[in-house]
Formats: sequence, structure tokens, C-alpha cells
Amino acid sequence: MYVITGFIGIEYSNPTLASAISNITPALTFILAVIFRMEKVTFKESSSVAKVIGTILSLVGALVVVLYHGPRVFSASSPPYLIILRQVSPPLSSSNSDWLIGGCLLTMKDIFVSVSFILQAHIMSEYPSAFTVSFIYTLCVSIFTSLTGLVVEMNNPSIWIIQFDITLISIVFMGIVTPVYSVIHSWTVRYKGPVYLAIFKPLSILIAVIMSAIFLGDSLYLGCLIGGILITLGFYAVMWGKANEEKTRLLSLLEKKKVSLLLNNNDDQI
Repeated sequence: MYVITGFIGIEYSNPTLASAISNITPALTFILAVIFRMEKVTFKESSSVAKVIGTILSLVGALVVVLYHGPRVFSASSPPYLIILRQVSPPLSSSNSDWLIGGCLLTMKDIFVSVSFILQAHIMSEYPSAFTVSFIYTLCVSIFTSLTGLVVEMNNPSIWIIQFDITLISIVFMGIVTPVYSVIHSWTVRYKGPVYLAIFKPLSILIAVIMSAIFLGDSLYLGCLIGGILITLGFYAVMWGKANEEKTRLLSLLEKKKVSLLLNNNDDQI
């Protein structure tokens, strides 16, 4: 479901908004984890306080991004090929209502992503086979999106005809990039850990701004800039809290091992 809402949300807004809002995923996941008692909140610990503050900042930033469009901060000129494409197929207008619809859809997408993380955690605890779970998950997504497309475009069969245009380029590009994306993520998590991977997440906003300006001629708006900064600060606060919490847990385990070894040594001497 998040695939469909994500694509439609980008269609109504732009990639910059999608990248900015996507950083609320850790905050939403933390909220759901607290609801399902997978995370504990203790205000006596700095890690819990950081996660709560980061969650609030991320949600406030998301509201700013969605509800406040604001004036243009940066305006880019459209490349020649994009002008031709827009003459053939005019895009949706970039009105405030479209921006709001796009923001809401993108927020829904990230809620679905967070729900999927919670479900994956439960599934992996019962069936710890990552490749099988990933295959079944991808298969279910493919079937669901295909059925949804058939129902929505039932009266427009010509849309399924793939021509040598931007549609074919997008399909081939996603087919190549998605496996590479998964491999890079898996390699990074294996050798550097999830926190190292997560700290680079907010860079997607900057990359999206640059790529959108070069290839799509999109502009950067003040609301997206302010909201993106708040979301990024909230993101790093949540990740710091998680990292600090993990460090405390590891230190506690080491202390328990040391005590256990000392007790065993004393027993042997006696």
C-alpha cells in the first residue's frame, strides 16, 4: 500500500517533499513500538527523553512541510526535454491543495512503512529467514499493486502498453537500482551497523533538491526547508537515543558477564 500512496504523493507534490517527510519514519516506528510494548519510555533516562523530543520535532516538522507551502526559496529553470514532455503530457498543477494532498499521501506512506517494520519484527522473531520473508513480501506487494492497477485502470487498457519513452526508462531504472539499493543497505548494516546507515538518511533531502532542480525543474519552498530542518533534527535525536540506549544495554551485558566470571573464579578457588 505504501508503494501506491508514495507514487501518487510524489505525483501531487515533488521528490523534495517526499524525501523530507520520509525522515519521520523512525519517529512513527518509535510511536508504534511504544503502543505495541516493543519499546519502553522512561523519562529518567536521557535516551528515552531524546527519542520523545525527536519524535515531537519530527511530527511538528511534518506538519510544517504539509500545511505550510510558503514562498519559493530557490527556483530552477526547466530543462528543454522536460518542457517538451510537459507539452505532450501536462503535469498536475502545483497549487496548495495539491501540495496538501501530496503531503498527506506521503505521510500515509510512511505510516504504512512503520507498520511494515513492526510486522517484520514480529515475523522475523517467529520465522528468522530473511531471504524467504523478503521474497514473500515482494511477491505480495507485486500481486497487490498489479490487482490495484487492474481495478483502477479497468477502462483504460492502453495504459498497459509500454512504449520507448520515460515510462520504460523509469521501469528499467527502478529494476536496476532497487537490487543495488538493497545490496548496499545490507552490506552497510552488516559491516557498519544500522545506526551508521541511518545517519545518512537526511542527506536524501539535499540530494532530492539538487536532482529535482537539474532534471525536473522543481523549486524549493520555505515550508519544505523549515520542516525538513525540524524533521532532520528530530531524526538525529531519535537515532541518538537509540544508539545511546544500545550502548547502555551492551555495557550492562558486559558488567553481567564480568560478575559471572568473577563468581565462577571464586567458586573454582573454593
